[in-house]
Amino acid sequence: MSAGATRPARVGLMIPSSNTMMEVDFARDLPPGTALHTARMFMEDTTAAGENRMLDEFALPAARDLGTARPDVVVFGCTSAGALRGNDYDAQLCEQISELTGAPTVSTIASVRAAVAAAHATSVGVVTPYVDELNEKIRASLEADGTRVAAIAGLGITANFQIAEVSEEEIVALAVRALGDLAGRGDIDLAFASCTNFGAMAARSAISGRLGVPVITSNQAVLDAAVARLRTRPS
Repeated sequence: MSAGATRPARVGLMIPSSNTMMEVDFARDLPPGTALHTARMFMEDTTAAGENRMLDEFALPAARDLGTARPDVVVFGCTSAGALRGNDYDAQLCEQISELTGAPTVSTIASVRAAVAAAHATSVGVVTPYVDELNEKIRASLEADGTRVAAIAGLGITANFQIAEVSEEEIVALAVRALGDLAGRGDIDLAFASCTNFGAMAARSAISGRLGVPVITSNQAVLDAAVARLRTRPS
């Protein structure tokens, strides 16, 4: 790099090892000139057991490794793992990651909660690829902020790799099937499509068009949060 040149901002991304969607979404929508650097945390099963193992064995080593790339902001890229042990644990985990990487850390579930609050939404409908056990963790995380979860529906997929293979059309159909009546009656003022390995970011506008309410997705919410943090970094 020549003298006086400005290096690109660096986003460090921590994702489950079997996630094939989040990097694609980030690479497509990060501001031009932003560099993306990824660390993978071993996880094959989108279950409480699989996510607990990822948190206990692989999250902090991945953060340590990612820190050697000197990121400007770090993203913890797993929505349900962030919600799994409650919002206080998620905040503590982000503090640990920041200590290891030397960078501010944003989690996906916290970014979603902030986006819900910014939208002044009081009642939301949620769609996920998850099993019920993880859906209830998502519900608890959102409701801890006082947000009403009017409905939450999942596809019951436990193999994380398969989640990314769900088509945009199937995601839209799930949202309409699970939330269409609620949206039509005005019982929800926002929809949330959860999971960083779900192709919901690309389907976001179609879901919103069918439901007639704003839509938040995991990858969109945390990408927005990461970019906002980059804007505050020293030049």
